Amino acid sequence: MADQPAQTTPFRVTLRREKIAARQALPEAVHALASAHILAHLFQLLQPRPPGVIAFCWPVRAEVDCRPLLLDLLRADWQAAMPTVVTPATPMDFRAWTPDAPMATDPFGIPVPQTARCVTPDVVLLPLVAADPAGYRLGYGGGYFDRTLAATVPRPLTIGVGFELAIVPDIHPEPHDIPLDLIVTETGARLTRQLGTSALSMSSV
Repeated sequence: MADQPAQTTPFRVTLRREKIAARQALPEAVHALASAHILAHLFQLLQPRPPGVIAFCWPVRAEVDCRPLLLDLLRADWQAAMPTVVTPATPMDFRAWTPDAPMATDPFGIPVPQTARCVTPDVVLLPLVAADPAGYRLGYGGGYFDRTLAATVPRPLTIGVGFELAIVPDIHPEPHDIPLDLIVTETGARLTRQLGTSALSMSSV
């Protein structure tokens, strides 16, 4: 990677375009079945943990819709939040979310809670455009999650959520990229970073 800096950005631009197109091209039935498997794997992973605060993103561009999982977790005494861009090129806020929360849109047109109450998440579900076995994630190119996770103390458990088609050998990570702790696709969960037993029950992966 170090000897290919000039190739990194064009590579990632092309990879992003190809993976978004592939995800959007999934037949509806295939998308629905894979999404159901992903949500089941996530529930199995999270159910043994004590209830906490979990952050997720409103689905766009044929991403996995995590809201059914969030409803199950809310019934199990979890709290939910959504990352929200308030000021461009700064860390995001995590605004509290419930199914009946009033919604607005952020500067990119993505639905977000219209509330001033912010929380610190214990778990963050991050949508994947692409990811590699080392846990490096390719998103939409704004760097918002990396910027936000770098500023969040204590660091939450980070789980990349996407379809198996998003997995590639190497996304060519850049210096600011922060690796995920886990990646969950329809095939199951991958542990990408060594975690202590307080952070994750290994038997649930």
